[in-house]
Amino acid sequence: MYFPFPKTIIRKISYLFIIGLLIIFSSAEIYAELPSFHIPPKGFSAFDTPNDAGESVSLTWNASPIDSAGVFYVIYADTEENGSFEKEALRIESNTGYRKDVPEIYGHSEDNGNYHYVQINPQKVFNGETLGKRQHFYFKLAIISGEEKVFSDNVVSARPRGNWLDRKKVNNFAIMMVFSVIVIYFILHARRNPDMFLRKIGGLEAVDEALGRATEMGKPVLFVHGLTPMGTISAIAATNILGRIAGKIAEYDAILKVVNCDPIVMSVSQEVVKESYLEAGRPDAYNQDNVFLVAAEQFPYVAAVTGIMTREKPAANFFMGYFYAEALLLAETGASTGAIQIAGTDAYTQLPFFITTCDYTLIGEELYAASAYLSREPMLMGTLRAQDVGKGLLIIILLLGTLLASFGLRFITHLFEAF
Repeated sequence: MYFPFPKTIIRKISYLFIIGLLIIFSSAEIYAELPSFHIPPKGFSAFDTPNDAGESVSLTWNASPIDSAGVFYVIYADTEENGSFEKEALRIESNTGYRKDVPEIYGHSEDNGNYHYVQINPQKVFNGETLGKRQHFYFKLAIISGEEKVFSDNVVSARPRGNWLDRKKVNNFAIMMVFSVIVIYFILHARRNPDMFLRKIGGLEAVDEALGRATEMGKPVLFVHGLTPMGTISAIAATNILGRIAGKIAEYDAILKVVNCDPIVMSVSQEVVKESYLEAGRPDAYNQDNVFLVAAEQFPYVAAVTGIMTREKPAANFFMGYFYAEALLLAETGASTGAIQIAGTDAYTQLPFFITTCDYTLIGEELYAASAYLSREPMLMGTLRAQDVGKGLLIIILLLGTLLASFGLRFITHLFEAF
């Protein structure tokens, strides 16, 4: 038998149903807006910091949904598990300090941005207190916003210990060992084959020509040092080249004059030239007065050297070392006297001036390679060849890394990071 349900009752039930839904959703929103501090930080843990000398411990925990600049994490420390935890060890804003900041420990996963990470030095936290050699330290984590504070559910502990091996530098060690093997191999190869091929450098090939011209004309050879002291690489390289040039000049019975602006460089140059004359069997031809100090300041030095060029008109000028604004003045004066000029510098700002005014120019690392090129000593030749091979390998790795990075594969870049 059919009994029609009153429409008013249906309408009332519908209203009640809608009101119920509104209450449920509004209560959910209110709950969501309730202080999430009622939800304590999760995943709080502590461990000894790896790859250190035993000075710190590491702490990590899950990032909270309410992390922001106005919310803080505070870590309290104590030397007893059931202590009062009144000492504040660290306070950070909740949007700082992540695992992604320490890829040497956690790698390069994008997920590391979801976890916090900090390091604490217990000795500084408990400064002045008596601590045991194997002291364990205990930590509690709290999240704070305004007056609200909620602690994590657990107390964690760790003891700092020193590590024998810094594993984050293993990649550097491996690269060093590979390069060392390459160097040793080419040194042994150079000893077996003294005529090992080295790329020809035009400026060094022309040294014999310049010295021969000076000998035929009966004019001196002028060697000009840069302005840097003896401790710089360019000054050491220039002195090595001077020794090779002095040995050839002793054989040719020509005159060599070496001008300096630093007394230490002058003393070293005198010894190098003297030794070269002795090795050539011409110690009697060495004249110490030909290796001299002209001035200790930049432009007085330039004035003195250009004066020598103008008066004596040397047949060959060698500019070796690191030069500044004086480079063009020296080279232009030498060019006006008609001398053959060979320059070598690692001062890239002065290279254009040497290239335009000198007959030959050693660019950058060619200055360092010159001593090996001229002497043909196996130790120097093998090292030089190994450097070239190492550069070739790096170029290949750069190209391969670029190709892989184009497809989103960046692992090869992490192999060469210097942590």
